[in-house]
Amino acid sequence: MIIDLPQPQLKGTVSLEETLQMRRSVRNYAPISLELKDISQLLWSAQGMTSEWGGRTAPSAGALYPLEVYLVAGDVDGLESGIYRYVPSGHKITSVKEGDVRKALSAAALNQSWVAEAPVSIVITAIYEKTTVKYGDRGVMYVHIEAGHVAQNVCLQAVALGLGAVPVGAFEDRKMKEVIGIKNSETPLYIIPVGETGLP
Repeated sequence: MIIDLPQPQLKGTVSLEETLQMRRSVRNYAPISLELKDISQLLWSAQGMTSEWGGRTAPSAGALYPLEVYLVAGDVDGLESGIYRYVPSGHKITSVKEGDVRKALSAAALNQSWVAEAPVSIVITAIYEKTTVKYGDRGVMYVHIEAGHVAQNVCLQAVALGLGAVPVGAFEDRKMKEVIGIKNSETPLYIIPVGETGLP
């Protein structure tokens, strides 16, 4: 199943400087659904296309784009719970797995409760070969740098939307692959839970 996302907004009401000032790691989320327009904006900030030739919101060594971005949706208005892969070309998502897997994702993330409590998580994976085929072993570092660019984009976009987010790197790779249903060629790098900020 392919779902077209609402077009991302290219102008906001919060400045870049304000998002930098307000960005914090948020691990408490209110039990409030997110809207599909928020999902659209978050995914666009991660890997959205910003040029006709395919340039994206985050820089990539050699413009090789080795990262995949997945949405783990648990509570989104107008979107069934499940796992979706973001497709930058055309700004859409494709269904990977049905059902709410947030508890399983939390278990894979060493039982970090906020992973289960957030209405959604953005999962970033890498296909290293896309970069190492050109840059050799150094390409691994380039992939990690790129993942950091993407994670920061998502966190700043969350702030601009009035949401909270936290990058999570502590998880068991094998379990993560099973939960998301990713190929052996992909390596999970980040989980970024996102939601309305709850009580501190």
